[in-house]
Amino acid sequence: MTEELRVRPYQMLCLVCSLGEEIPGEQGERVRDLRDAIREYPDRPVSLRARALDVYCYQDPGITEDTSEGEEFNRKRDLDILYRLDLAPGSTLPARTLLYRVLKAIPSVAGLCGYEEVTGEAWRGCARAKTGYYEKGAKAGIEALIAPRDKEECAREKRASVAEMYRQEHLRLRPHVIMCAVCHYGSTGGQGAPLANDNIVEFIEIIRRHPEVPVTLMQGADWMICASCPRRVPQLNACVNVAGSGGLSNEKRDLDLLQRIGLTYGSTLPAREMLGLIFERVPTTMKICRRDSPSLSVWWDECGENNRTRGEERYEKGRQMLIEELGLRRP
Repeated sequence: MTEELRVRPYQMLCLVCSLGEEIPGEQGERVRDLRDAIREYPDRPVSLRARALDVYCYQDPGITEDTSEGEEFNRKRDLDILYRLDLAPGSTLPARTLLYRVLKAIPSVAGLCGYEEVTGEAWRGCARAKTGYYEKGAKAGIEALIAPRDKEECAREKRASVAEMYRQEHLRLRPHVIMCAVCHYGSTGGQGAPLANDNIVEFIEIIRRHPEVPVTLMQGADWMICASCPRRVPQLNACVNVAGSGGLSNEKRDLDLLQRIGLTYGSTLPAREMLGLIFERVPTTMKICRRDSPSLSVWWDECGENNRTRGEERYEKGRQMLIEELGLRRP
C-alpha cells in the first residue's frame, strides 16, 4: 500500500504556484518534496489536513507548517480552499484527482492567498498572491505535474492487444464497456474505423464474425480492450479519465449492469447469449449511465450528464442493429 501524503490545503496551491516560479526557502523545499512524490506516483492518496475546530479538530495538524502570515490567515486560507473544492477537512483523494479538482475549482488565488483590500496587518496575505505565478502554473495544466502516458507505448499496446484479441478464442472486458461498444457501433452505422484509444470496434467485429466466442466480464480497465488508452494506469489496471476519477463512476456502471443482468465479475457466456441478456434487460443506457451529480463531483462525467433526461439513441440504434444481425430474440 502506497504511503498517504498528509498536506495542508494551501500547499496544493503552492504546488501549482511553484510551476510559475520556484518558491524559496523551507516552504519551497516542502513543495518540491510534494511535487516529487506526486510525480513518482500520481495516484498516491493525499489527505488534506486543515486548522479546523469543532468536530473536525481530530485531524488538525497544528501550527508546524503554518506560513508566516499568521494563525488566523492560515486557518481562513485552508478553509476557503476546502470550501472552493467542496471537501471537508481530512478528505483523502488520489493526487491526480485532487490536482484536477484544484485546477478546475481554483483558476486564481485572488481572495484566497491575498485580498483586494488589506483590512489589517494580520490580513496582508502571501507576497506571491498578486504576482501571477499561480495563474501561470494553472494555465500550464496538470501535464506540467503529471506526465501523460507515452504515445508510442499506447500505440505498441494497441497493436499487441488487438493481435491478442484475434489470436485468442476468448474475449475479456469490463461489463459496461459492452454498452459503450454497442453505442459506438450505432453511432457509425456499423462502419466505424478502429479507434486509437481502445478496442471496442474490434470487439464488435469479432463477435459479429464469431457470435459464440466466449466473453468474460472483468474488473477494472482490462488490458484486452483498454490497453492503448492514454488514461489507463497499467500498474493499477485503472481508469483515470474524467479528471482522474472516471474509474469510480465506471465501476458503479459495471456493478449496476451486473446486478441488472444477474451476473458477477468472472462470469463467462457466449457473445450471442451475453448480448441477448443485456439487450433484454437494458433497453436504454439511462438505467446504467445516468448521473445527477454536479460537475465538481467525483461521480460526474459527460456520459452521465448526457443520460439525465433520456438514454443514448446511438445505443438503441446499435442494439437493434445487432439484434437483427445476430438473430437475437426481440425483447
